[in-house]
Amino acid sequence: MSQVHPGVLPAAVREDFPLLLGADAPVYLDNAATTQKPRVVIDAVADYYRTANSNVGRGHHRLAMAATDRYERARATVARFLGARHADEVVFTANTTDSTNLVADVVGRRVVGRGDRVVVSGLEHNSNLLPWRRLCEQVGAELVVAPVDADGRVDLPAFAALMGPRVRLVAAAHVSNVLGTVNPVGEMTAEAHRHGALVLVDGAQAVAHLPVDVTELGADFYCFSGHKVYGPMGVGVLYGRRELLADLPPYRVGGGTVKGVSHHEPVRYVPAPARFEAGTPNVAGAVGLAAGLEYLLDLGMPAVRAHDESLVGAALEAVADLDDVVVVGDPGATPCGIVSLSVRGIHPYDVGGHLDAHGIAVRCGVHCASTFLDSLGLVGTVRLSFAVYNTLAEVDHVRSVLASARPGAWTAEHPTERFL
Repeated sequence: MSQVHPGVLPAAVREDFPLLLGADAPVYLDNAATTQKPRVVIDAVADYYRTANSNVGRGHHRLAMAATDRYERARATVARFLGARHADEVVFTANTTDSTNLVADVVGRRVVGRGDRVVVSGLEHNSNLLPWRRLCEQVGAELVVAPVDADGRVDLPAFAALMGPRVRLVAAAHVSNVLGTVNPVGEMTAEAHRHGALVLVDGAQAVAHLPVDVTELGADFYCFSGHKVYGPMGVGVLYGRRELLADLPPYRVGGGTVKGVSHHEPVRYVPAPARFEAGTPNVAGAVGLAAGLEYLLDLGMPAVRAHDESLVGAALEAVADLDDVVVVGDPGATPCGIVSLSVRGIHPYDVGGHLDAHGIAVRCGVHCASTFLDSLGLVGTVRLSFAVYNTLAEVDHVRSVLASARPGAWTAEHPTERFL
């Protein structure tokens, strides 16, 4: 196999991913949904269960202390990866959705009241829209949508015009899961802070492609899912500024969150982050996530960025002469591993099914962002999303298969129907 990008990432990267080996391995281009796992992650999870499996933060025997040590080392790795000043600014959750709901339910209910405003961008994934909509409905606040253009870029002057004393919280994606657009979250955060609003950034699509420094961004909260950055499913991260987390009540209560309990006296809760990690956490998931982040850091984010640019550029060039293929947005502006397409006269599900029949896995549909697709006037898109193991040869294969796509049952019988 040739290099996936000469001088940047060697072909040996592909060999690190067991699921992608062998003659029948898929052309896996659904990485924005979930990435495949390198052997070091699989081995880290297995080694934890083989050698250190125990509950954390409770026991004083050797295994319990070994498990706690690995769990806290994983937290420190995440903090380093994000540029957080302190490891205790990292809370382990189940995923980005869980992190967002935590902030909406705990922070939102503290700072957002009747007549206040919560601002989201017009391209948000449902997981960074629905928690805020529900909060606003429950407390009598107003959900305000910051406009985006056809390329999915937030209109900064329009966003700034929305700011004011009634805006209590802003939530925005760092990178669009539909188009791969990189939002100016640093500038948005600075503008929101000038008006006293708190900011949550959804980093689910950013962390595998961009170097992230939460201190530099200035975000109050930043969240992502482990499975989108080469780690296991079922583990996520919520970064929160230390002084904010220290002042918050727990989200869920139970084992591991308290210093002492009586039937009638006030409960004494432990400090963050343990205060937000009730019950037995996903220790193996945290260990595996740390291994995935270390793997990415070892590759080097500059090389990963160059790899993204190469594959996105190759994909745009490959489809340029396919008359019926339309690139949605402007993925070449700041390549972030995503190219969304539509094919004139063919339902996205028919295109996706055709690609799947030729061994190519993509996501087709609305990508849990139907409000954004509505604003673009599209039933859905066919999303190619790249990872470190994808190759230029795979891009060529996608082009040849797209050229033979034809209308099918969805186009004929359900031309406007969609789900997911």
